[in-house]
Amino acid sequence: MANEPVSTWFKLYCLTVMTLVAATYTVSLRYTRTASSVLYFSTTAVCINEVIKLLLSLVMLVRETGDVTRCKASLVQHIFRSPRELLKLSVPSLVYAIQNNMAFVALSNLDAAVYQVTYQLKIPCTALCTVLMLNRSLSRMQWFSVFLLCGGVTLVQWTPPESTKVQVEQNPLLGFVAIAVAVVCSGFAGVYFEKVLKSADTSLWVRNIQMYLSGIVVTFIGVIVTDGAEIMEKGFFYGYTPWVCMVVFLASVGGMYTSVVVKYTDNIMKGFSAAAAIILSTIASVILFGLQITMTFVTGTTLVCISIYMYGLPKQDTSKITSTHKEETQKLTSV
Repeated sequence: MANEPVSTWFKLYCLTVMTLVAATYTVSLRYTRTASSVLYFSTTAVCINEVIKLLLSLVMLVRETGDVTRCKASLVQHIFRSPRELLKLSVPSLVYAIQNNMAFVALSNLDAAVYQVTYQLKIPCTALCTVLMLNRSLSRMQWFSVFLLCGGVTLVQWTPPESTKVQVEQNPLLGFVAIAVAVVCSGFAGVYFEKVLKSADTSLWVRNIQMYLSGIVVTFIGVIVTDGAEIMEKGFFYGYTPWVCMVVFLASVGGMYTSVVVKYTDNIMKGFSAAAAIILSTIASVILFGLQITMTFVTGTTLVCISIYMYGLPKQDTSKITSTHKEETQKLTSV
């Protein structure tokens, strides 16, 4: 399956869906946090995300094992008889819960386009965690693209554009701090989860179920601690609209769909997807929120898109170059 040939059309399909999901989720979440004075509880949305992802993972595990009986046996072995593994997966569950809640805070205070650009800081954060936790190395091109990306984000945040159609009070500094926390959480949790996946030959869907079970517990505690009193008064689904339901759906499906894209496409296509999502979010922000584009924003966004593309370029195979250089040196020496 890993080397299964995939058509270009299927790759383009994956790329298109991933791009639309990323852009639509960001813009929709921004809309639900600014279009109405009646705000839903973001903690409940994050909790529901975990429940839906758990159910989807169960369906995928049944499909992978072939029938319900084998699925049940796998769950008993890896869930009920492996409390240590559940505890291990509770770490990324907690971190992802913080990340998802920070996304709501950030998009309540920053425009969707600004958020989409700034959130790409997850790339250098993930790169740093990869180097420190997985002992991998980055090429010079990747390090250069990381610094270029940081420079582009700095330009975007230097004089952030304003939205003229947003009536709610915003705090850009709070929004940026929330994004900073979210990107750190994204980088650490992603690399931690990858390390756990590669530490044992356990199904991806089993690992997801372990993580989402912990995630439901963590996020439900967050619901009680943060909004428990108000939820008792107004109800768990207070403020929910079709738009809010779409945000919850996109958040649930988007993360799981990313795994399909990672499996069947490459880093260059993912880079194009991220850049396209930024462009679509910007266009939508201009139309829906009256975003006023500045030259600084355009310059910074361009640098970010270029850096994403450069980061995804394949590493140069230096082994062949080194061997060729040695052969040439030996020839010159013999002469």
